[in-house]
Amino acid sequence: MNKQQKFVPILLGSDINVYGMARSFHEAYGIHVEAYAGLQLAPTKYSKIVTIHTISGFAKDPVFIEEMRRLAKEKYNDSNTRYLLIACGDGYAELISQHKDELSQWYVCPYIEFSLLERLMSKVSFYDICEEYHLPYPKTFIITKDMLEDGLLTQALPFDFPVALKPADSVEWLSVDFEGRKKAFIFDNRDEFDVILKRIYENGYTSEMIAQDFIPGDDSNMRVLNAYVDQNHNVRMMCLGHPLLEDPSPEAVGNYVAILPEYNEKIYQTIKSFLEKINYTGFANFDMKYDSRDGEYKLFEINLRQGRSSFFVVLNGFNLAQYVTEDRIFEIPFQQTDYGMAEPDKAVLWMGVPNDVFTKYAKNNEDKKLAEKLLKDNRWGTTVFYKEDMGLRRWVLMKYMFYKYKGRFDEFFKEKEG
Repeated sequence: MNKQQKFVPILLGSDINVYGMARSFHEAYGIHVEAYAGLQLAPTKYSKIVTIHTISGFAKDPVFIEEMRRLAKEKYNDSNTRYLLIACGDGYAELISQHKDELSQWYVCPYIEFSLLERLMSKVSFYDICEEYHLPYPKTFIITKDMLEDGLLTQALPFDFPVALKPADSVEWLSVDFEGRKKAFIFDNRDEFDVILKRIYENGYTSEMIAQDFIPGDDSNMRVLNAYVDQNHNVRMMCLGHPLLEDPSPEAVGNYVAILPEYNEKIYQTIKSFLEKINYTGFANFDMKYDSRDGEYKLFEINLRQGRSSFFVVLNGFNLAQYVTEDRIFEIPFQQTDYGMAEPDKAVLWMGVPNDVFTKYAKNNEDKKLAEKLLKDNRWGTTVFYKEDMGLRRWVLMKYMFYKYKGRFDEFFKEKEG
């Protein structure tokens, strides 16, 4: 254990996830961090706690690995300092894992081996893993391009509509564009399903598509779990969140915009056992939904990084930067697993939209009433409004970024059946 060890966090990306991690490091250690990305996004703009270095093409090889080699040679080369590399997007997590052996000469890389990453990142093989480890997931039908005839799937689906459809390869999906494109889809009938599926493959997507039985219920049936697993595969932290509202816009559909902390012993122990059995290490983020038809929380996916809304974990007392730093930099031995609690007198609500958007669109239920009480009692917070980093230009930009959600919800929100 060496708490005097000098270290420099290096973040990859420039989105809200990057800002959340930068803020976590600043709150824990009072340090400014640097980040590298292909382009500058609004959440990290005009910040005093994180500097974004934009490099054209950085999100893909060969630019990524060439630049990481250059930085290690020219900038991050102090033998008395450790350089902690944190990915804040799926693509960057994949790149670090793919080049982990080489990058580990210069950087601390808290990521799994590439062979395991490939199995977990692909939603096709992830559901095979769910079968292997007896993890509940929705009824699923895998579609490949060669199953289509003249652009149409001739087979009947093994479940009724509504049906959810999403790409198996989230990284490849980022480069595909067409009319009606969304992060994920929900179809009420076969005609809508056929039109979009045809467009997907006509516009260059090559990997599998995942069709799933749509689990009934609104956004408040979702759950999100963030975990940190140390270098010896011990789960050091788990924090469960209860999303109350999601972004409805096509490019960001499903992104959580309001989260309450929650405690669920069964979920915690199920996921903890799974992560330890597969020898996981690093941050992990799970999305799941409660299925009232059988009383199970069914997994949709695992993200091999902290979630974009994971600052709700920090607001509720579990600093993400501190866990990875104590493990990988200070090498403090594992002592116990910290579980996120939802004690009413300690809970803090995370908000990613203006309060009036939440009040208007979140489903009316007991959890919404609790959230509204937390808002009234000033027991809530955001990722991007940080009092230690709020110059005038940044404050105006963040207010504008939040304000745009009003238009998004007015245009795209459609109440889901409860």
